[in-house]
Amino acid sequence: MNYIRYGSQTIDKSDIKSVSKCLTSNFLTTGPEIIKFEKNFSKYTGSKYALACSNGTAALHIAFLSIGLKKNDNVILPAINFIAAANMSNLIGAKIFFADVDEISGQMTPKTLLECLKKNKIKKIKAFCTMHHGGMPNNAREFYKIKKKLKCYLIEDSCHALGGMYSKKKKEYVGNCKYADISTFSFHPVKSITTGEGGMLVTNKKNLIERARLLRNHGMYKKNLKQKNNWFYQIKSIGFNYRMNEIQASLGISQLKKLNKFIKQRNYVAIKYKSLFKMYDFINQLSESNNDLKSAWHLFIINFNFKSLKISKDEFIQKLHKKKIGVQVHYIPNNIQPLYSKNKFKLTGARKYFENSLSIPIYPNLKINEINKVANSIIKLIIKYKKKNH
Repeated sequence: MNYIRYGSQTIDKSDIKSVSKCLTSNFLTTGPEIIKFEKNFSKYTGSKYALACSNGTAALHIAFLSIGLKKNDNVILPAINFIAAANMSNLIGAKIFFADVDEISGQMTPKTLLECLKKNKIKKIKAFCTMHHGGMPNNAREFYKIKKKLKCYLIEDSCHALGGMYSKKKKEYVGNCKYADISTFSFHPVKSITTGEGGMLVTNKKNLIERARLLRNHGMYKKNLKQKNNWFYQIKSIGFNYRMNEIQASLGISQLKKLNKFIKQRNYVAIKYKSLFKMYDFINQLSESNNDLKSAWHLFIINFNFKSLKISKDEFIQKLHKKKIGVQVHYIPNNIQPLYSKNKFKLTGARKYFENSLSIPIYPNLKINEINKVANSIIKLIIKYKKKNH
């Protein structure tokens, strides 16, 4: 059996055909494929506008700048998240405060958000950023109510949740921007769909998308080719080269057509894991907080007390690696990273989540024998190394 990675892209002949067709076209960048991908993405999510970017980090950077985040503005971020949101806020010069998370899901909650405000005596914030960790869009409506009350911006880091739903009954997809000012996505190979690298920003607000378009392309305003003086351009702000190319967009168009199929396959893997782990009460699993939510199942996260074992978490992971099983930790809390460790308050939920969580393999092409091997290997290791007094 080959090495089982924790995440993997799913590429087929239709993807290769789409990319090959683009390679023989007249455009390799800034052409019709980008426009089509953005249009199709908006239609899928239910947002008014979409902006394709070079990666998910670029989408977050543009999002923060589009809302006018500036030096010394207060921003609240979840302690458990990929470092991109913190680094982009830090680059701008904002004051970052990390909110604690639920110790099982790893997600910031309305309660921990309000506790962060209170403990840090924050009177006014520019924005807070939510993150649908693992793919589950918990508490979207509650966060939106808090945003309205605080009169601030809300940015959803939705990189894990493309294909998930706020409501299955109402068919509300993550990224419709009904509950946020901006949502951002990543198309890294382990995400719901891939463009190799790549990202997307979506919003329903015209002023934000116009600002974002400028920032994506050097702060440059250019006339349409059909307009008079179409050679003329103006630099209206400092901007970046955060453009996606046509090759990536052509792959994205093809992948997006299969997104619902991918999510269905991920859900199948999650159901199989749940059935294999359910008889073992020492393992908690990430699951839906209510039946109307739909997870994108970017991650399948299990939680158990590693301190109850005779081996360390690292030793446990290495034993799985030797069995050709790739597992990962998502994530080391940002508030204990050297760059951000001046955070005043201990975040117990983030600490417990980090100590006890493990992301195990999940992706559309994961085979049933591989699912069984992963689950049984984990169960056997826990039973073998469990301390007698636990």
